[in-house]
This record gives sequence, C-alpha cells and structure tokens, in this order.
Amino acid sequence: MTTQIQNFEALLRKVELLKQSGTIDLSAEEDLSIAIMNLISLEEHFFFTGMKTDDSGYFDLLNEVRSIRKELLARLIDRHEGETWCITKHLLATTMRLIEVGTKLHSDGKKHEAEETFAHAYKTYSLFWALRLKLIDVAGFKQIAASEKPWTLEDIVKKLVDCCAE
Repeated sequence: MTTQIQNFEALLRKVELLKQSGTIDLSAEEDLSIAIMNLISLEEHFFFTGMKTDDSGYFDLLNEVRSIRKELLARLIDRHEGETWCITKHLLATTMRLIEVGTKLHSDGKKHEAEETFAHAYKTYSLFWALRLKLIDVAGFKQIAASEKPWTLEDIVKKLVDCCAE
C-alpha cells in the first residue's frame, strides 16, 4: 500500500474517531465559528466607524466585541499552539470577507466570479477546521500544497461538519 493511501486511511480513521467520540459537538462548533466570524467583522466595522467619525467611543465598543471574540475563540482553539491561535482567527476573518465579496458579486450578476470567490472562502474555512481538529499541523500546510492527494480538506470538512445531522 502506498504511503499516500496509508496516510489517507489514517486520516479517515481519525475523522471517524472524532465523530464517534462525542467530545466535540461539530454542529455547535460550526455555529460558534460563524459567530466568531461575525464578531471579527464587527471589530473591523467599529474600527472604521471610529476612524471615519472621529468618535473614539467606537473603539471602546471594538474592545468589548474583541473581548467576547477572544473568549469564544478560546473555546475552539488552544492559545498555546504557537501561531495557531492567530492563524485560525485570520482564516475565519478571511472566510467571512470572501463570503461577503462572493455574495456581492453574485448579486451583481457575476456568478462565475462569485463561485470562484465562494470556493476560496470554503477552502479557507476548511483550513480552519483542519487546524481546529488537528487533522494537520501548520507545517502540514506546505506538504498539502506541494502534493497531489486524492482528497482535499474540503472533502474532509464535508464529512465532519454537517450542521443538519444533529
């Protein structure tokens, strides 16, 4: 059996164990990850509103929202895993922004561009889940990008996170 197939089968076993363990409520965690995306977006809006209006009160609101976002992200990500905390925060922020851009493109009738943008959003969201579930480590990103595997992180996320299967 090739190493590639062995690695894929080991990954699938890990996925199944995570699903069966009951220690992770993936449906609730998916909802939480989307809430965190919205909190990150609120941080950005409070920043820009504060700057545009020259009203520093918006920065106080930004700080309140940031504190909630940090608390909720800590439920998903261990802060002591090197850069993983920041990486996952930026993956969620990127996902949210790409979804918003894709939605705007779609409403402007640019369906092909919207679909490409949505695909990028899903890929960054899949990277978030791969890190969250420790399916890969940060060093593994480079290996995944350099290899041609019969599976993708998007495929794995589809198997793991099904909010309709409660």
